[in-house]
Amino acid sequence: MAFGIRRWELMEWKEKVKRGEIAFLTHYWYDERFPEYTSVTKVGCSDIEKLAAWGKQYGLRKEWIHRRGEFSHFDLLGETQKEILQQEGLTEHLLRFHL
Repeated sequence: MAFGIRRWELMEWKEKVKRGEIAFLTHYWYDERFPEYTSVTKVGCSDIEKLAAWGKQYGLRKEWIHRRGEFSHFDLLGETQKEILQQEGLTEHLLRFHL
């Protein structure tokens, strides 16, 4: 379940993903399977090969991509989430979601 994002942020992420861009969306999140995590970053791109190549530089495997039609994405959690957001220069995500 997602919390803490505005509708326009979700729509912007979806548009970027559809255009084949690497797009980031961080939000508060609760999943009983992962109670230790309070947020997730979805890194999406409609071009699976481009997304896989992006993920490879961070040690993410292609089979970890959640294939959701035109909104395929990686889910980033915990330390991996923090490290990638830092390396991508997305400090606003880190600050806003207290990472």
